[in-house]
Amino acid sequence: MRNILDMTDKVVLITGGSRGLGRAMAQGFAEHGAHVAIVSRKLGACESAAREIESLGRRAFPYACHVGHWDELDAMVDAVYEHFVKVDVLINNAGMSPLYPSLTEVTEELFDKVIGVNFKGPFRLSAIVGPRMVADGGGSIINISSTASVQPRAGVAPYAGAKAALNAITKSFADEYGPTVRVNCIMAGPFLTDVSKAWAPSQAFKERAARDIAMHRAGKPEEIVGAALYLASDAASFTTGAVFPVEGGQLSG
Repeated sequence: MRNILDMTDKVVLITGGSRGLGRAMAQGFAEHGAHVAIVSRKLGACESAAREIESLGRRAFPYACHVGHWDELDAMVDAVYEHFVKVDVLINNAGMSPLYPSLTEVTEELFDKVIGVNFKGPFRLSAIVGPRMVADGGGSIINISSTASVQPRAGVAPYAGAKAALNAITKSFADEYGPTVRVNCIMAGPFLTDVSKAWAPSQAFKERAARDIAMHRAGKPEEIVGAALYLASDAASFTTGAVFPVEGGQLSG
């Protein structure tokens, strides 16, 4: 029986691919046969993740880039295409949600950084890679959003706004690049990543999870991989412009 999630010799470009959800997806795609370009700000972290991919017998390409810096993205994409010749799947995963003491104390620098990484970067990367995918006959773009985009709490206003904008452009880019390139979005809930270590073990989080999340817990990074594989694969051949919640059954804001 044919494996409909087979990614053999597909090339996957993942931003924020050196840790957290990005690293889990890089590993998961490699286990299903893909070669992976791993992009994040720190080259050493990219190289470490790349070694894991290569240990599975797949090719990996580590590249240091700040996705919030518009002028770095063209060179990064050119380097990936020079190394692999093609990109079959683009995963816009890089994100940031820094804490701030109050809304009046949100600086312009913090606001611009959050918008840059969570929205401007995915917009520009999709605009660069999408036409190349069309020219190559097809591909899949997957944006990684957050439930904060539709159920924002206090303390995440710039992040929630940026992720809501990412949801919106998913539909727009799907229309722009269809029918050969599919563009979808995973709207992730709370996951146990490096960023979550400060809040996930807390009693307050456990109580909120029991009240607000059907699974009564946060997700493990590897639990996002199945959704990403589905959206990237031929199994999702009639799925585009969709925003998929992967959030453990979040019941309320």
